Amino acid sequence: MILHNVGYNHRHDADFFVDRPAGSGDNLLLILRTEAIFTLNGEDVRVPANSFFFYPKDMPQNYRTVPQKTFANDWIHFLFENEESEWFRAKDIPVATPIPLRHIEFFSFCIKSIADENGTDHLHKSDSIGHYFWLMCNKVSEQLHEDAQLARSTHYEQLLVIRNKIYSMPYLLWSVDGASHEMNMSRSAFQHHYKEQFGVTFIQDLITSRIARAKMLLTTTNMTIQDVAEQCGYRNYEHFARQFRTCCGMPPGEFRKIGG
Repeated sequence: MILHNVGYNHRHDADFFVDRPAGSGDNLLLILRTEAIFTLNGEDVRVPANSFFFYPKDMPQNYRTVPQKTFANDWIHFLFENEESEWFRAKDIPVATPIPLRHIEFFSFCIKSIADENGTDHLHKSDSIGHYFWLMCNKVSEQLHEDAQLARSTHYEQLLVIRNKIYSMPYLLWSVDGASHEMNMSRSAFQHHYKEQFGVTFIQDLITSRIARAKMLLTTTNMTIQDVAEQCGYRNYEHFARQFRTCCGMPPGEFRKIGG
């Protein structure tokens, strides 16, 4: 990497702002010690303190102090060399996106070490600066990976509760809207995560659970087929009969006659 400039624990008053419509001509890595306001895609976003933020070369840079507050950060301006931009992309670190850090002290230490090293004529100065930079990138990437794993684990446990419910209580009026609301997810996110975890869509699983219950009731009780349909969550007999035939290859009455 080619280091252009570095700043450690720089502090500014409430009127501080950066407005570079064409970027700074290089990459900019920020470690925010205080909260700040960033303009992203035309909208002001309040970014919390202790955040990592990366502006790639030529991207507009626009951020400022929160009104009536002060601003403090660590930063480095630099360019990638050779395959380094590909190395960075391989870390899966999102650009122009605030990333809250769990241990900002470590990142500030790395920036300070880069600043200290930059002021020397050490034999391996460039290598040392690069090591500190890539160490920060590795730690951000690891944190993002760990956070994603935790989120997937949490989603799995919550989704498993939903799945167990539809198999134990298929007679309830289940819907994608209701289940996604229970998960505090959007419809699309819920359906994506459900299929990712279980290999089938929520609706496919719901149909499977209802038809399995219908088969059990048809072969173990004397309930009318209409009542069986209602006990499996169907409010329309024709809908039930159509789905049963699709899944079992025969209508429910015939299934009952042959004993399953």
